[in-house]
Amino acid sequence: MRTVTGPADRTEITGRARPLTGPESLDPLLARIGDARYVLVGEASHGTAEFYHWRAELTRRLITEKGFSFVAVEGDWPDCQAVHCSLTGAPGAPADPAEALAGFRRWPAWMWANTEVARFTRWLRDHNTALPPERRVGFYGLDVYSLWESLDAVLDHLREHDPGQVAQALEAYRCFEPYAEDPQSYALATRLVPSGCEPEVIRLLTAVRERAQRATAADGSLAGLAARQNAEVLAGAERYYRAMVRGGPESWNVRDHHMADTLDRLTAHHGPSAKAVVWEHNTHVGDARATDMAEAGLVNVGQLVRERHAAEGVVLVGFGSYDGTVLAGESWGAEPRVMTVPAARPGSTEELLHRALPGGAALFLLTSATPGERPAGPGHWTRMPHDHRAIGVVYRPEREKWGNYVPTVLDRRYDAFLHLDTTRALTPLPQRHPAGTGEEETWPTGQ
Repeated sequence: MRTVTGPADRTEITGRARPLTGPESLDPLLARIGDARYVLVGEASHGTAEFYHWRAELTRRLITEKGFSFVAVEGDWPDCQAVHCSLTGAPGAPADPAEALAGFRRWPAWMWANTEVARFTRWLRDHNTALPPERRVGFYGLDVYSLWESLDAVLDHLREHDPGQVAQALEAYRCFEPYAEDPQSYALATRLVPSGCEPEVIRLLTAVRERAQRATAADGSLAGLAARQNAEVLAGAERYYRAMVRGGPESWNVRDHHMADTLDRLTAHHGPSAKAVVWEHNTHVGDARATDMAEAGLVNVGQLVRERHAAEGVVLVGFGSYDGTVLAGESWGAEPRVMTVPAARPGSTEELLHRALPGGAALFLLTSATPGERPAGPGHWTRMPHDHRAIGVVYRPEREKWGNYVPTVLDRRYDAFLHLDTTRALTPLPQRHPAGTGEEETWPTGQ
């Protein structure tokens, strides 16, 4: 897609751009957020340092100035629970959350095991130590991929707290056992037996849900929530793999519904005054109805949170850059490396902003019109569809001529947009475990 833009658009861009220089330059965005309970902050790649840096700067201010309760990320629940325990000073947890981050095993571990996240989580642990336990800010994983890790966690929890349910958990475990922790093998097997392990998983989930509801009602502990969430991951992952082998939008939608549902559970766990910050890729955060994703039958977290919680306040924040470097893999499971990000495609959002603001970094507050509604006020360039770059964990720069872009109406997709002209790659933490191939993600590739 290519949209003609002229001098009037460039003049308006320079007039509306608010320079990004330091944390204080986020003041207009903090004012826009106001009393909103949900702030979803994106990234245009999973491997760009500046996206992580500015997302962390915004989140620090949301926590310290507006009392946000937790950070929920596009990561696995068991891995992120280890980080949460470090941040909240749980007994036996490492004092340095970077140790927990370095233990992330599923590829692409660098999404969270990197120096930017380590810096933020160390700050958050220091912040939490000055607070009573019930007010400490949490860190949770929303994603659906940790099937085997979550199954192990459910078994461990039941052995300790509810031995009578262990037999039911082992029934599900034995159903998955032949696939040797290989999700692709399980997905392919469901072609022959379409229900797969669904009956066993549903029975286990029902039992764990009932027990978790009793436990959390009694003491509000994380243990009951974690047990239920691991069972929900197990059920969601099982649905995801069955859908994946059939193709189409269903597997993507299963995943994003799971993440939105997990966010709702976390908000309920933290109470009626809870406020949530979400860190995910733009393709999950930006409202799908303002892109060609909607035409393909796809929904995403940003759309679902707006639909469910608009009355409570929802702010969606997107990112973009013109060129630079990025950390990514050439194929799924490949060793990540620093790659050159070429200049953005002519006519794209990123190229338009580069021409108007060469070498600059800027914040834009948008009008946030809902899909199908004509926005009022200035901002013609944000109301027209433009290509908008999306880089996944799998990236081939040479394919940018025909891929890596999502047609987007910026005003409708986000409430605010941060443009960072030239960006650099993340620095990963040293891994404690060898990289594994893990579970391949669905369209858009690696996001």
